This record gives sequence, structure tokens and C-alpha cells, in this order.
Amino acid sequence: MINESDTMPEKTVLIVDDEIQMRTMLKLYLRNDFHTAEAGNGKEAIDRFSKEPVDLVLLDIMMPELDGIETCKKMKEINPNIPIILLTALNSTSDKVEGLSIGADDYIVKPFEPEELIARIRVQFRHFSSVGKEPSHKLSFGDWFIDSDSRTVMANGKELKYSPKEFDLLYLFASNPNRVFTRDQLLDQIWGINEIVDIRTVDSHVRYVRDKLKKAGVKHQPIETIWGVGYKFTMEDANEIK
Repeated sequence: MINESDTMPEKTVLIVDDEIQMRTMLKLYLRNDFHTAEAGNGKEAIDRFSKEPVDLVLLDIMMPELDGIETCKKMKEINPNIPIILLTALNSTSDKVEGLSIGADDYIVKPFEPEELIARIRVQFRHFSSVGKEPSHKLSFGDWFIDSDSRTVMANGKELKYSPKEFDLLYLFASNPNRVFTRDQLLDQIWGINEIVDIRTVDSHVRYVRDKLKKAGVKHQPIETIWGVGYKFTMEDANEIK
């Protein structure tokens, strides 16, 4: 049973699916809890996403022309701080890993119950509203720094575009230099113990974090692989600016 006091009608969910029956069903599921907008294909969805206020996206993977994976990538490039939940009939681990590795924040397999969908949406809203509430400060590492208040990463004068979970992962490492994190610990702290995520998702997210730092010209690669265990953050002349 849904507690009316927990509803968030001010939040807008963009429903993206090429099947009108699915969009209609999802609107019915969400009508008492959220505002909804809809798009029938990836191109229309990106246009609405870039021009209209949206708080979360429900995105079908199997769409013609521009599928959900490519649509998700483009949306995260526009605004990495909007949660995206993928909807699909595909249930293989490789499909889940691919979706999450390109920036999606959750993954729901069809068919699903309305209560599960609403619960997943609320989890994302709680996660995105709670991130960044720690005391404001920057972590500086020579030619790049992290600002936890604005959730930005700057390197050599340019802002790096990280998805929310990529940022959370990098910030967790940077806040705990020389501490070794196992993959299971990273899954628990970044994705949460209730999310079903393949452990390889950690490796793919670490790879994306490293690649973006490298492409931005960062000289020292701070995330070190500890073979058979996990990862740790190493520093060169790092200091914290209060």
C-alpha cells in the first residue's frame, strides 16, 4: 500500500516507449504519485529532455531507430544528474551490465508490478536528493579537483562529465585515499545492498572514471587496481581545501 504522505506529485517522470499501450499503462501506474510526460521514440525523448523540466526518465531499451541505450547515453551527456531507469523485456546479465555501464541508474525487467516501479523511482529520488549533503569542500589533486557541493570535477580548466554513480565512485575513492575497497564494498556503498547489480559493473564504472581523467590530461592516474581484491586511491601532492 502506498502511503499518501510519501507521494511527490511535484516530480515529473518522462516515459519513453514506442508502444502507446505501455505508455498509457505506465501513466496509470504513476498518476497518483507523479506528473508524467511521454515520448514515443528516442529522438523525441531527447528533444523533450533537453527543453522541458524532467526529474526522472523511464526508458524502454527496445525501440526502433534510436534505441534506449543510445538515448540514455545522449541524455546523460546533456544532464548526468537526472536518474534514468531502463525498462526492458531482456533479462540477461550482459544486458543489465551494458545498461548500467553507460550511465543508467536502475534496470527493471518487464513485466513488473506498479508497487515495484514506484518503489524504484522513490529510491532514485532519495539517492539523488541525499547526495552532496555532506559539508561543502573541495578535494584538490594538482591539475584537477572535485567539488562535492556542486558535484563537479574539473581538470585543466575543463569540466568532466560524470554520471551520478561515476561521480559518487570517484568521490568515495578520493575521500578515502590509500584505503582498499573490494568490489562488494563498492557495490554496497554506491549502488546499495538492495540493488541487483553484477559485480562487473564496478569494473566498467572504474574504467569510465579513469578514461575521462586520462582524456582530460590528468597526469597521475589515481585509481589503482589491487589484483584479486579491488581498488584504492593514491595521491600525488593532494590536499583538501575546506
